Amino acid sequence: MDTQPSSKNRFTPWNKGKLVGQKSPLRLNEIWAIRVRLQIYERVRDLALFNLAIDSKLRACDLVKLRIQDICHGGRVASRAIVMQQKTKQPVQFELSPLTKQSISDWISSGSLGTNGFLFPSRLHDSPHLSTRQYARIVHGWIEEIGLDTCAYGTHTMRRTKPTLIYRRTKNLRAVQLLLGHTRLESTVRYLGIEVDDALEMAEQTDA
Repeated sequence: MDTQPSSKNRFTPWNKGKLVGQKSPLRLNEIWAIRVRLQIYERVRDLALFNLAIDSKLRACDLVKLRIQDICHGGRVASRAIVMQQKTKQPVQFELSPLTKQSISDWISSGSLGTNGFLFPSRLHDSPHLSTRQYARIVHGWIEEIGLDTCAYGTHTMRRTKPTLIYRRTKNLRAVQLLLGHTRLESTVRYLGIEVDDALEMAEQTDA
């Protein structure tokens, strides 16, 4: 009797044919390629979302749930904000650059958003704010538009980008840990993959 499972019943790994692992951070020229494109085509919401994602370093689940009052005080976009993280239940603080503040202000004005509402409301009736799935599709679109491999980038790209740039510039791991809201330094090391990056950098700078 044949006990081999049929092709229909065989288990297919979820990652078959997919590139898995940490998503790559954006480089400075790639950040500006996306930013300029959004500015040229006057995609006001996307520009505010992109700039805030880079500056805040928030996970997708926290970013999409931001309310206007989380980053605005007295009707103006604040230079600094504190958000309670859903995953860790720990507060994380971040600063908003003048460019980000302006793009958010433009979005609030053009979108006629209320002072107590979500910063990025959903266009779907069954959700009050952008879902993480919607956000992932938006990020996918940004990456695709500038000709990058969409398999190598994702929503965590937005979270990793600024901390990676800061670490490469300063080598201050403790500062990056605080910016990401990690409770353990080891988590930051693994998250950035800096042990591998540093090893490769040292290898490149060493003559055999």
